[in-house]
Amino acid sequence: MPADRSEALPTARRPHRLAGGQPGLLEPGASTDPYRLRLYRILRTDFPLGHDPGLGAWLLSRYEDVVLALTDPRFTGYPHDGAPRGPVPAPLGLCRGSLVCTPLPESGTAPAATDTPADTATGPAPAPADPGPAPAVERAAYVLARRIAGRDRADLVGEFCRWLPAGADAVAAGLSSPDPNAPPRPGGGADDCARQTGLRERALASFLANMLDDPDLLAAVAGGGAGAGMLLRRAWAETLRRDPPVQIVLRRTRTEVRVSGGTLPAGEAVACLIGAAGRDPARFAAPDRFDPLRADADPLFSGPAGCPAALLGRLEAEHGLRALLTAMPRIRWAEGFRPTSSGVLTRGPRTLLVRPS
Repeated sequence: MPADRSEALPTARRPHRLAGGQPGLLEPGASTDPYRLRLYRILRTDFPLGHDPGLGAWLLSRYEDVVLALTDPRFTGYPHDGAPRGPVPAPLGLCRGSLVCTPLPESGTAPAATDTPADTATGPAPAPADPGPAPAVERAAYVLARRIAGRDRADLVGEFCRWLPAGADAVAAGLSSPDPNAPPRPGGGADDCARQTGLRERALASFLANMLDDPDLLAAVAGGGAGAGMLLRRAWAETLRRDPPVQIVLRRTRTEVRVSGGTLPAGEAVACLIGAAGRDPARFAAPDRFDPLRADADPLFSGPAGCPAALLGRLEAEHGLRALLTAMPRIRWAEGFRPTSSGVLTRGPRTLLVRPS
């Protein structure tokens, strides 16, 4: 297992406190690392329900309370009454909770054939299968990986993670190679979720950081075999639990709601701290550890299965890592480099320095 990058913190450092001792979510230092500042831990244990004036919302940090706010019809979208309500499509993972979210086919999905006057006795010819976005993602990933394979040093965030979402879209549009400067081109019914390439960049960077931290895990994936694909999917889901790209989801109460720390008033903004809930020790064993094989995995953090962004993000992680390992079998961290993440609203590594060979 990789080294545990936990919430542990030297005694000298503490999060800034508001009146009454509650730590401030947007106060100095919190955005750098709410985990190492113990901010999430303090909120879960000492302030499971408190109001943050900087954010203008009540804070929920325990897993059971966050799940309630994301799934219970007594909560609605924020800030409008017409925003998503109920269990789906509350924003989560890479999904922004759009009401017009149209699923993308993953691969090999053929539209249903319909009878027409031109049909022969044997019936209409089957419609060609829609290959989905997977071929475009795979091709873009291999193009990008080969571009940096011969270098002594490369930054995977700036030279791979940032390019892949837009590059896959360019390939799907019929271009010869990924163009990182081209605006994302929605297709196949993808809506605002799929256009948020910055979130997929952060999620991909966190995924690669977790995988590169564990050489044994990389070797298992590189070896292929029947279990490699499932291992990749579990590692992606574990990344979204442990290192979610969106740390806070805003909801609003439709009526008074009782939670573990007290009662939320009606008509109030509620900040669901996804980053805190995903590492709640009351729900997950050794919650700070990256463990794709954990027995207490939870699909909640992956977002809706039919969301275009959720599918594209997973495909970019799977094909992206395979492309890197194929082009750079000996890829490893640059000497002296350790990945660090930042951000309290959205979060992910800003740099991933590696030695490709």
